Amino acid sequence: MELSFIPNSGVKPRANGITMLMDKGLYKHQVEGICELAAGIIDFVKLGFGTSLFTGSLDEKLVAYRKYGVEVYTGGTLFEAFYIRGELDKYEAFIDKHNFTTIEISDGSIKMDHDEKCELISKFSKKYRVLSEVGSKVAGMEISTERWIHMMQEELEAGSNFVIAEAREAGNVGIFDSKGGAKGDMIDQIAANVPWEKIIWEAPAKNQQVWFVKRFGANVNLGNIAAEEILSLETIRNGLRGDTFGLFLPDELKQMVQ
Repeated sequence: MELSFIPNSGVKPRANGITMLMDKGLYKHQVEGICELAAGIIDFVKLGFGTSLFTGSLDEKLVAYRKYGVEVYTGGTLFEAFYIRGELDKYEAFIDKHNFTTIEISDGSIKMDHDEKCELISKFSKKYRVLSEVGSKVAGMEISTERWIHMMQEELEAGSNFVIAEAREAGNVGIFDSKGGAKGDMIDQIAANVPWEKIIWEAPAKNQQVWFVKRFGANVNLGNIAAEEILSLETIRNGLRGDTFGLFLPDELKQMVQ
């Protein structure tokens, strides 16, 4: 990058500055296109919900991602669907059949004892990279800040590589209120007690992405990003969009920013 005062998020594999793309049903040619444009700034792709079960030519699509060094995994809802039916053996067979090396373990739509969740994280982390998600997908379901912190800490100790803070693809539950506003005090307390580089904050909307970059800097980990917003997010991270234009400039140049 020849432009001065651009934050350096490093090259993959990154320890922070993670971007997770949400794939809700991209076509293979769209995968090729987004990877040609932005594979270097996409760390993970989540195949949202249970879409991987219904994706035609799934393996061809996965090859397209992997050709560009993009790590793909299935959404936690799929894990929950197999779990609630008592069919985790079938889940693991599906994961292995399609050569996934990363999985998501969550309990956003089901009731699961947290000790059991941590046991499953520990078990699966011996074979896969595990991302675990904390928070409920149910609107109005409130979890205390202390509980968020406790669950994240325990899941990291159990073997999660990253903990994902739930917001859904709409960005209106969990760490956000029903209107999409960030629960700032809660987020600050979580970030003060859980290693910041191990948290992926779901932030699908532009105003949410701007909020996190302003709060925690360019190398905050963000997830549930739409394919068409990947390059936009990178400009937000690097102060090349109006919302964060002066954020990383030295003081003498900030005086020139409107």
